[in-house]
Amino acid sequence: MTDDSVADVAGAREFLVVAHTGRENVLGTIEAIARHCAAAGVALRIVDHDSLDRGAQDHDILYSPAHVDRPASLPPENIPVDPDHLRSFGAVVEVPPVETASADGCELVIVLGGDGTFLRAAELAYPAEVPVLGINLGHIGFLAEAEANRVDEVMAQLIAGDYRVEERMTLDVAIVDPAHPEPPAARSWALNEIAVLNTTKHGVLELVTEVDGRPVSAFGADGVLIATPTGSTAYAFSAGGPVMWPDLEAILVVPNNAHALFTRPMVTSPRSSVAVEVDKNGRPAVALCDGRRALDVPAGSRVEVRRSERSVRWIRIDSDPFADRLVTKFALPVTGWRGRQA
Repeated sequence: MTDDSVADVAGAREFLVVAHTGRENVLGTIEAIARHCAAAGVALRIVDHDSLDRGAQDHDILYSPAHVDRPASLPPENIPVDPDHLRSFGAVVEVPPVETASADGCELVIVLGGDGTFLRAAELAYPAEVPVLGINLGHIGFLAEAEANRVDEVMAQLIAGDYRVEERMTLDVAIVDPAHPEPPAARSWALNEIAVLNTTKHGVLELVTEVDGRPVSAFGADGVLIATPTGSTAYAFSAGGPVMWPDLEAILVVPNNAHALFTRPMVTSPRSSVAVEVDKNGRPAVALCDGRRALDVPAGSRVEVRRSERSVRWIRIDSDPFADRLVTKFALPVTGWRGRQA
């Protein structure tokens, strides 16, 4: 399957469903998906997104930004999926253990939940280079392509191969000790953003930002966010960054509660390398990737970010303008608009 092409529906097919089983309407949505797949001879793998969090680092809980739909305290009561019930009307269903390779061999990944669930599912879709589609069961659900009340229409399109695939840029991140830069102390990636944050609840991080090997600004702050256009409407937006249309290719740098004169967001080339240095005499930091993967950043270290060679493959079933999505998701006031008059 290539960009903007119709999906190849020939041969054996299997969809992976990543579901937020703490949502009240998840079981009905899964059943609707299973019925469509059973009728079309498409097999299903179903993964509970809460399983992806078992054994997560404490950093993921302590520093998870507000836009991630992870609860601040205990997770909601798990509502287990009953595979035997789904098999009773002919669905071929597997509920495998969660592994990095969970999406291998699947045609696509369907996400049932909010934006946080989507980011969890992207962890499975990304290494397998499998396209992903979100069905919103959350609140804003900015990353979702459709709402739960459209599940029948969505499944008909997916099964018919009536969708296209877009490439959404991602970022690679490396934590580097300047005295011993190779190999990096840690590596990861992000679809939305890398948030370099203070690990303490007092004081500020002393940081220096760098673009293409040249220093740009030094300041004290709660942190700094390095985001993609996809992530511009998430944590970076709440920190004062601009909204970027997702088909742009650029890297967004947003200081978070900075104490300095020049702390405006910057939009750099997608070919730029962006680095953040943490003062060697200051506090340590954490680099949080999509609110999911935490990398320790000791004092004196560098966080180096570049565009990744690999994208997240994004299923589109609609052609609604991005501006309409902004208005709908953020309930923006547009009263008085008349548009171009004929």
